[in-house]
Amino acid sequence: MKDISLFFHPIGEPQSNDSLQLGNTFEIHTASNFPDLENKGIALYYVPETRNTEDQQPHDTFRKELYNMYKGSSWKGSLYDLGIIQPGENINDTYHAIKSINEELIKNDIIPLVIGGGQDLTHALYQAYEGLEQFVNLTTIDHHLDLNPDQKAIDSNNWLQPILLQKPCFLFNYANLGMQRHYNSPKTLNLFEELYFDIYPLGALKSDLKIAEPTMRNTDILSLDLTSISSSAMEGNYYTEPNGFNALEICNLMRYAGISDKLTSFGIFNLSDNAASTITNKLIGQIIWYFIEGYEQRKGDFPIGSKKSYKKYRVHLDELNEEIVFNKSNKSGRWWMEVPYPGTTNSRFLRHQSVPCTYEDYQEAMRGEIPDLWWKTYQKFI
Repeated sequence: MKDISLFFHPIGEPQSNDSLQLGNTFEIHTASNFPDLENKGIALYYVPETRNTEDQQPHDTFRKELYNMYKGSSWKGSLYDLGIIQPGENINDTYHAIKSINEELIKNDIIPLVIGGGQDLTHALYQAYEGLEQFVNLTTIDHHLDLNPDQKAIDSNNWLQPILLQKPCFLFNYANLGMQRHYNSPKTLNLFEELYFDIYPLGALKSDLKIAEPTMRNTDILSLDLTSISSSAMEGNYYTEPNGFNALEICNLMRYAGISDKLTSFGIFNLSDNAASTITNKLIGQIIWYFIEGYEQRKGDFPIGSKKSYKKYRVHLDELNEEIVFNKSNKSGRWWMEVPYPGTTNSRFLRHQSVPCTYEDYQEAMRGEIPDLWWKTYQKFI
């Protein structure tokens, strides 16, 4: 692995009294030591970059709450805290640092967990995959779709447009969890529909959070906007949303994310600190804890595992005049649906031709109906 230590500033030694607390579990970048990144796992680091957002005063006080928590009983993966990336001379320097670090970590089977700053840093997470020349799926947890077709500049509310317009574009699919319609213009919503992106409104997820699991299982990059969490679960003047995910829901979503064998990078953004932020810091610590808990329960399913460990179901649909093939994992009981690439096989899309789905999608096909997920994926190939 290339030396990435030069990008980071160290943090102080955590004050953990018990050997089972996370302060004694993480390999931490201190003044005298940089973690030896030999084993696969999760690498946390903090980026207080706020030049493209407003009213933020970020701070890494969440570490105190995180390191006082206890590790799970079955945790075996390596956990690293790489320290702090100070903002560069200009914001593109910060983007470049994140891109370079994440590219190196991902190549070595280490998941970067980036915390702090505006959500425009998601653009830097995406840029890491350009160097890897890999088509990716991006998912955000956000009440606002961060795209403004009438604005060119990148900021925390408009970072998707540069990704969509960039050539070559390595984005295969975008999904959003928690959109609130009153914050999004019809123009933006229509554009997302035309692009066959997957939007799950907050109300639908409140009714059944489990519908988010296949989306998490299908994502490579996850970006969490902390303002998508209800103000009843967050403390401070920055978090003012009356509607949003509650603390239990957001932690359940984090477990779905962690358990996804496909997910390889995660960002927690729009972190703001103030004089009375204990509740917020505790929740951020728990968000990280449940992500790690999910990671430790990965099953080695697609795209890692062999399809030999799946039970295959074939459903003929008269409307398509062909079969839809479903695969059920013998390891986890989870379902996937195969979507054929039209025409000749295109190897660039192999990772996306087996789509995570639910048992309900299989039942829908059994009723002779084309699952919406199959149709939208097929349209992306076209």
